[in-house]
Amino acid sequence: MAKTNPFEFLQQVRAETNKVTWPSRKETMVTTVMVLIMVTFASIFFLIADQILSWGVTQILGS
Repeated sequence: MAKTNPFEFLQQVRAETNKVTWPSRKETMVTTVMVLIMVTFASIFFLIADQILSWGVTQILGS
């Protein structure tokens, strides 16, 4: 594999970075809010599932 000098490497990195389509501020905010909502729903779901399973195990084991 051919070695690349650091200057050439940085030029290649900059060229590749320019090809990236970066999201707008609005897209980033909408996506962030959607993720937070989904995390909240998942947390509530797993809390309820854990409580039900805990109750079931307690009933089975009689402790």
